[in-house]
Amino acid sequence: MGGAGKILKKGLGEMGFTSGGGNINWFPGHMAAATRAINARLKLADLVIEVRDSRIPLSSANQDLQPRLSTKRRVIALNKKDLANPNIMHKWVDYFSSCKQDCLPINAHSRSSVQKLLELVELKLKEKIAKEPTLLVMVVGVPNVGKSALINCIHQIASSRFPVQEKKKRAKVGPLPGVTQDIAGFKIAQRPSIYVLDTPGVLVPSIPDIETGLKLALSGSVKDSVVGEERIAQYFLAVLNTRQTPLHWRNVHNNNTLKEMQNENGNDDKRDYNLKDLLPKRRTLPVASNVHYVEGVAREVQSALYSTLSEFKGDLEDENQLEILIEEQFVALQKALKISSKATEARTMVSKKFLTLFRAGKLGPFILDDVPNLES
Repeated sequence: MGGAGKILKKGLGEMGFTSGGGNINWFPGHMAAATRAINARLKLADLVIEVRDSRIPLSSANQDLQPRLSTKRRVIALNKKDLANPNIMHKWVDYFSSCKQDCLPINAHSRSSVQKLLELVELKLKEKIAKEPTLLVMVVGVPNVGKSALINCIHQIASSRFPVQEKKKRAKVGPLPGVTQDIAGFKIAQRPSIYVLDTPGVLVPSIPDIETGLKLALSGSVKDSVVGEERIAQYFLAVLNTRQTPLHWRNVHNNNTLKEMQNENGNDDKRDYNLKDLLPKRRTLPVASNVHYVEGVAREVQSALYSTLSEFKGDLEDENQLEILIEEQFVALQKALKISSKATEARTMVSKKFLTLFRAGKLGPFILDDVPNLES
C-alpha cells in the first residue's frame, strides 16, 4: 500500500505486532478453551458457516482453523455487507468462486439476507438430509464479525418455518469482541432435526503481519485498548490518503461550505450527542434529531479530510510527508468534531469518535483487503 505500509513499519511497529509476525496481547483464556471445544465438535459438524467481516474478507479468516474447515462442507458468510463497498464486493464473490468455495455476502440483521444463507445451507446439506435424521451446523469466526447476531436471526426465521420441541434461547450479543463466553447449541428445525451451535470467535494469537492486525483492530475484532485508538486512527488515515478516498468527498465539502456561508449569522447547534449512540442497539431506535446531528458530524469530518488532502502538495509515497499530512488531519478532525484543544487526551477523543463513525458506516462503505490476483 506504499506510503501506508511505510507508516506501519516506521510509526506503528512497536505496538505489539512485529514485522516478522509477532504476538498480539489479547487472547482470553475462555477463547483458548473454546478453540479446543471447536476442534472437538468439528468432527461432528455436517456443515460449517464461517462468518467473516465483508470489509476484511481475508484478514478476518481464522488461519488456525482453515486446514480443518477446508475438509468440511463450508459456506463463507461475508457479514456486514451494508458496510462494505458494493462495487468491490462482487469481485470477492468471484474470487471465492474461483477457489471453489461457496461464499455469500449477508447482513445478519436482515431476515431476507439470512434467508438466502439458509437456502444455500439447505442446498449444501441436501444429500445429507436424505441420509441422516439429525444434522449439525457450526457457526465459527473471529470476534465481532456478527456470529451471535446471525444465529439470533436464524432463530427468528426457524421459529416461523419449523415446529420446535422446546423454547429457544437467544445467543447473547454484545458490541465487544469475545462477548459470547461459551459454546451453546440450539435446535432450529425438525424432520430432519437441525442444530446450530454458536461458538465464540477465536482469533489466532499470532498475527501474520502488522497490517492484518491493524485491519482487525480497525474493524473491531481486537479491543481498541490493545492497539490504541490513536494508532488505529493513524492507520485508517494512512489508508484513506494513499487511496485518495477523501477526494471523492468534494461534493460534501462544497455543500458544507455553502451551508456555512448561508448560516454565518445563524445560531450554532450546541447539542452534544454521544457518538456511541451509533453502535447497534436492539431495543431502542435512535432519535431522529440525533441521527441528523451524527450525519452532520460525518459530513464535517469528510469535508475536513477533503480539504487537507486536496491542499496537500507533498508525496503520499514519502512516509515523512504522509506523517505530516496525518498530523494536519488530526488538527482538522479535532475542529470538525468540536473537541476543545484544552481537553485532556484530545487526540484520543478525536480517534475514538473518528473510529466510531467508520465502524457505523457513516463515512461510507469500505473494503480494506485487496482482492488477490486470480492469475497468480
